[in-house]
Amino acid sequence: MIELAFVACLLADPTSCRDESLLFADVAILTCLFGAQSQLAVWNEAHLDWTIERWSCRVRDLEHLARRT
Repeated sequence: MIELAFVACLLADPTSCRDESLLFADVAILTCLFGAQSQLAVWNEAHLDWTIERWSCRVRDLEHLARRT
């Protein structure tokens, strides 16, 4: 599982930020890197009050998530 992780901040209050992510199954990390800008644009169109400050692609450890819940 590949995660496109990013930080989004409110346009009205740039100090108010939150961590967001999009998960992709059966995608290589290089595919995530090449497709990230278009995926982030889609997210941003649905969240017009927010701006994306930074992003990264990484492998997501789903077993670790399952143990936390």
